[in-house]
Amino acid sequence: MSTQQIADLLKISHTRFHPGCRLFTWHPRGELDDALADAIVGVIESDEHFYDRPFNRYADLSQLTTIKLKIGHVFQIAETRREVSQQVKSAFFADTTVGFGIARMYESLMEGANIQVRAFRERAAAAEWLGAPLDVLEPD
Repeated sequence: MSTQQIADLLKISHTRFHPGCRLFTWHPRGELDDALADAIVGVIESDEHFYDRPFNRYADLSQLTTIKLKIGHVFQIAETRREVSQQVKSAFFADTTVGFGIARMYESLMEGANIQVRAFRERAAAAEWLGAPLDVLEPD
């Protein structure tokens, strides 16, 4: 993926890095499919090598209109991400049954990994768990 493609992806996917609270936020819109999930994982993996200190992550699935992730693909992502040596937190906020179900499945697949994953139905609870101000979790 080129630098321009990554820049375009970050703009479209509504990602932000908040250095003050060491937090990467992602607010995808529209359709979440395997390709977009892989691209975001790629951006996070790049940032993990770039930044000298680990950072937490937050994904807000509330603005998705469609989720077309293959279940097997979620397993593949979890298998790869379980190998990360940094201890970080990754919170998923979902206000739909499907989004929350995917987030809970990923949480279950990541049990015992260095990345602690939690699914939330309330942003305030996610903010508290991440130790971040609620306003940085709000969509644009």
